[in-house]
Amino acid sequence: MREIFPGTRDLAEADLEALYAYRAPEKWLVVNFVSSTDGAVTVDGRSASLSTPADRVIYRLGNDLADVVLVGAGTALIEGFQGMRPDEHSAERRRRHGLAPIPPVAVVTGGGSLRPDAPVITNALVPTIVITHAATDPDLRAAWTAAGADVLVAGTDTVDLRSAVDTLAARGLTRIDCEGGPHLFASLLAADAVDEFRLTLSPFLVAGRAPRPTFGDAIDPARLDLASVLEQDGTLMLRYLLRH
Repeated sequence: MREIFPGTRDLAEADLEALYAYRAPEKWLVVNFVSSTDGAVTVDGRSASLSTPADRVIYRLGNDLADVVLVGAGTALIEGFQGMRPDEHSAERRRRHGLAPIPPVAVVTGGGSLRPDAPVITNALVPTIVITHAATDPDLRAAWTAAGADVLVAGTDTVDLRSAVDTLAARGLTRIDCEGGPHLFASLLAADAVDEFRLTLSPFLVAGRAPRPTFGDAIDPARLDLASVLEQDGTLMLRYLLRH
């Protein structure tokens, strides 16, 4: 893998870790997406078909260097999230960076889309954090807790993402890796909670009606600063910093 902006160089693993590190100890929320070159983020509803070996390296770095992995309930169900399971290489990387052995998954839900028996709750090796709002059915919240989840209430009748992110950071989960979906990304942008956008452009064209990385209510255009561009076998990995 090589960097083509801002400089030109071949990158070793240590270089990649330095480039993709979070801005700890301050709160730093990163959003990760893989997209076809014509803007689609799914094929047949899932992102796996768009991923390339280079993208999987970047995706793994996001997981391995994070305190928590943030995801929308719909994406967690569609993509089959079952909690993080670091292999030996990832576990060693986390030890070197002084991170907990396994990062929890934090799932954002307005209520009914996340069943208490969802694998992201019942199969997780560490308690999944379910982020919801106060108007969610109390029986459902109790069922999540009984299934092993840590329920975080943020907001009255909709999820207050700014409050939720601040609460995660107050718990020491300052390195936040968001893996979608598009509705969650749009809502985080509206809450001015995103610090960095990592976009992989895979060398595919898919046409169709697949969603783009953000989908929801329009916002004032968010200005980005290009931080780095990497390339491998036609795949481009871009990092953008958001101006708050």
